[in-house]
Amino acid sequence: MTVSSSFADLIGESPCTMDIKPIAIFHSPLPEKFGLPRQAGLAASLRGTVVLEPGFRAPEALRGLEGFDWIWLIWGFHLNREDASEGLTVRPPRLGGNERVGVFASRSPYRPNPLGLSSVRIEKVNAEAGTIHVLGADLADGTPIYDIKPYVEYADSHPGVRSGFVDAHEWQPLEVFLPRDAYHKLEPAELDALTELLAQDPRPQYQDDPDRVYGLSFAGRNVRFRVADGVLTVTEII
Repeated sequence: MTVSSSFADLIGESPCTMDIKPIAIFHSPLPEKFGLPRQAGLAASLRGTVVLEPGFRAPEALRGLEGFDWIWLIWGFHLNREDASEGLTVRPPRLGGNERVGVFASRSPYRPNPLGLSSVRIEKVNAEAGTIHVLGADLADGTPIYDIKPYVEYADSHPGVRSGFVDAHEWQPLEVFLPRDAYHKLEPAELDALTELLAQDPRPQYQDDPDRVYGLSFAGRNVRFRVADGVLTVTEII
């Protein structure tokens, strides 16, 4: 993993560097950035699989994980372009993509070190195969996983805390309409996940053209849709 050039210029040389390598790869029905949930848990039905790399694919590596319901994934933004960073400020979607906040006051994928952190629900652990089946992840297919840690409620849950600008800008999900043939092209669980994804409005927040047709890659299909007046209509699934 390398630091993007613009951030590298800001950081300069550091005596405390660390080389890290993936310990697992994530597999998902979403191969691209477009359509990914903006946060973990927003598409609670979305299935994905953490597959340990061969050097870690031993039953003892996952021993005891079956006793937990959630895990933290530390992962890399592997689909980011090296020149796509915005420096020390970013434009969060929750603020409409127009206002800037400090990079460390955001969850932007463009960071000094391109690392993501997500809490996801465990669906099933297969220690023999070195796999963890999870729900609600916001990771694309092929994402490198750098570490896995169990989620512990007494230490990791902080109810009632302030959440900055997020508290003041409520996100309104879209109403989603699917074509009749959708039920013949995708499994029920896939349709549930797709509906949750689309309800979060995958469009860039500065785009609001009701005539524009968007395409989302999902589970090997091309899902085409329009959005107008708070309603997302899937026109076809190819």
